[in-house]
Amino acid sequence: MRVLVTGGAGYIGSHTIIELLARGHELCVVDNFDNSSPRVLDRIHELTNRDMTFHKADVRDTAAMTGILQDFRPDAVIHFAGLKAVGEAEEQPLRYFDVNNGGTVSLLQAMDAADCRQIVFSSSATVYGEPVYLPFDEAHPCQPTNVYGRTKHFAEEILRDWQRATPGSAVTLLRYFNPVGAHPSGRIGEDPRDIPNNLMPFVAQVAVGRRKALSVFGNDYDTPDGTGVRDYIHVVDLARAHIAALDHAAGHEGAEVFNIGTGQGYSVLDMVEAFSRVSGQNIPYEITDRRPGDIAKSLADPSRANAVLGWVAQHSLDDMCASTWAWQSQNPNGYGDG
Repeated sequence: MRVLVTGGAGYIGSHTIIELLARGHELCVVDNFDNSSPRVLDRIHELTNRDMTFHKADVRDTAAMTGILQDFRPDAVIHFAGLKAVGEAEEQPLRYFDVNNGGTVSLLQAMDAADCRQIVFSSSATVYGEPVYLPFDEAHPCQPTNVYGRTKHFAEEILRDWQRATPGSAVTLLRYFNPVGAHPSGRIGEDPRDIPNNLMPFVAQVAVGRRKALSVFGNDYDTPDGTGVRDYIHVVDLARAHIAALDHAAGHEGAEVFNIGTGQGYSVLDMVEAFSRVSGQNIPYEITDRRPGDIAKSLADPSRANAVLGWVAQHSLDDMCASTWAWQSQNPNGYGDG
C-alpha cells in the first residue's frame, strides 16, 4: 500500500515506519520536528536500508498537506502528529486544540482533495477519564478528565463525522494505553524535549545520570502501593497494531475503535523496581503531590483487538525495560548525540 504517515519522526511514528517498511509498504512521511529530530529518519534508513518520501510540513497547513497528498496519492493515512503532554495541555489548551483538532480537520480536507478514504488515528486511553469499571473496554463512556484527553476525544468525533459523510471511507481509532520501550537495536527510542512527561523516559534519564531523582506524583491512590497503576505496552507491539489496523481497514467501511494494551497493570513503583533490576542502576525517587488530571488506575481490555485485528501484545515488562535501557545507555542525550 501507499501510506502517508503524519508525525512519522516521533516516538511511535518512527517505530511504526520500521514495521511498515519491513512489510514492503511505500511511505510518505510528514513531520515538522516540533517534538522530534531529523536524525530519526537517518537511523530508520540505517536500520531498514529502505527509502521513503519525506516532507517537512505542519498538518495545520492545509495547502501544503493538500499538495503532498495529491502528489503522493496514498491508499491510507496513519495520523500521529499532535501534542501529547498532559500538564502542558492544562496550561496551553488553545494550542492543544489548535494542533490536535485543527490539524485533524486540515488533514481530512487534504485527504478529501486527494480522494483518500482510509485513516488510522493515534488516540489515547485518556478519552475514558475516571473509570466507571475496569478494565476499560471500547464501550466504556468517554469522559476525559484533562485537556489532552478532550482533544483526543474531539478528534475521534471529528473523524467519525467525516466517515459518516464520506462514502466508502474507513476510520480506525486506536486507543493507546502507555507506550514504553524502544527498538531492539537501541538506535531509536523516546527522546522527549525538556522534562519528560511520561514515567519511563524520566526513569531512564535518572538511570543514565541526566536527572537526579524521579518525582512520583502521589502515593495515596487506592492501589496496592498507593502509586498510580497503568497498562504499559511495548512500542514495537503498538507499532504492529497499526499494521494490523491497516490490513483490517482495507476490507471494511465505517468507524471502529480498538484498545491497544496488554491487560496487565503495573504501579509506578513496580516500574521503578523492574527498571532498576534489568538495568542494574539505582533509581532514586521522591514522592510529590498528585498531578492534576491523573487517575488512580488505567487498565485495558484488549480482547476486541485480539479477536478482530488478530493482534496480541508479545513483549514482557522486562523487554520494555531492557530495550529502554539499551536506547538510553547508548544515547544518553537522546538524538542530540548525533
